[in-house]
Amino acid sequence: MAAPSYEDVPIMREPPPRLVSETGSSLFLDVDGTLLDIAPAPELVVVPAELSATLSRLYGRLGGALALVSGRPIAQLDRLFAPLTLPAAGEHGAEIRLGADQAIVAGPPLLALEQLVAQLTATTTSIPGVRVERKRAGVVVHYRQAPEQAGLLRRLVDAAVGDRPSDVQVMPGKMVLEVKERMYSKGQAVIALMQRAPFAGRRPLFLGDDASDRDGFAAARRFGGCGVAVGADHADAADWAFASPAAVRAWLGGLAAALRPRA
Repeated sequence: MAAPSYEDVPIMREPPPRLVSETGSSLFLDVDGTLLDIAPAPELVVVPAELSATLSRLYGRLGGALALVSGRPIAQLDRLFAPLTLPAAGEHGAEIRLGADQAIVAGPPLLALEQLVAQLTATTTSIPGVRVERKRAGVVVHYRQAPEQAGLLRRLVDAAVGDRPSDVQVMPGKMVLEVKERMYSKGQAVIALMQRAPFAGRRPLFLGDDASDRDGFAAARRFGGCGVAVGADHADAADWAFASPAAVRAWLGGLAAALRPRA
């Protein structure tokens, strides 16, 4: 299946560059669908050559107040953007690295993870184009190659979760269904990072494209900041919006050029 087209997305109101200052702002950036274009499979995403340089420059301009907040594990983020290492939250907040030079802190693994993986693998193995990904703290069902199976897969995932809805959350994404501990969210990751220097006391902007990013938008507002959607699907929950990841990358590049180097 080809990557989604953004040709029919309406013109968005992008955040003005003046919203971001060297000492008063922080940036929280989702990755897939926000910084990077969605690919047929997670391992097939392409990181534009200039993006890592842009992020490195912004990290310096903002005094380190820039973090990646993703559903991917932090180890995957590090491989994607190598040699750049940034503060990050992975697996929707189940992993967190408070500073670029600090260790990754991970919460306990999802209860009954092995059982969930086994059940979802068994019930989806005969469905072409569907793949089950085991994470350290959750499990993801990918169906980008079989979008017509969305309804069936949601029923299978709900059945696997069974009587654990109070502890476990099914998080729909773009052609994915992720099962994770309810206690983890991108919003909680933002809150944790905002307690620490250099994020503390700054106005956060959270950029994201998916349902899981709505928690990030809300957390940013809690600290006087704003949410910035990518695409039209979740623009109703955001203050500003971009039409596509390409528009995000262009905006970040302009921002990196406009901000002054720190003394």
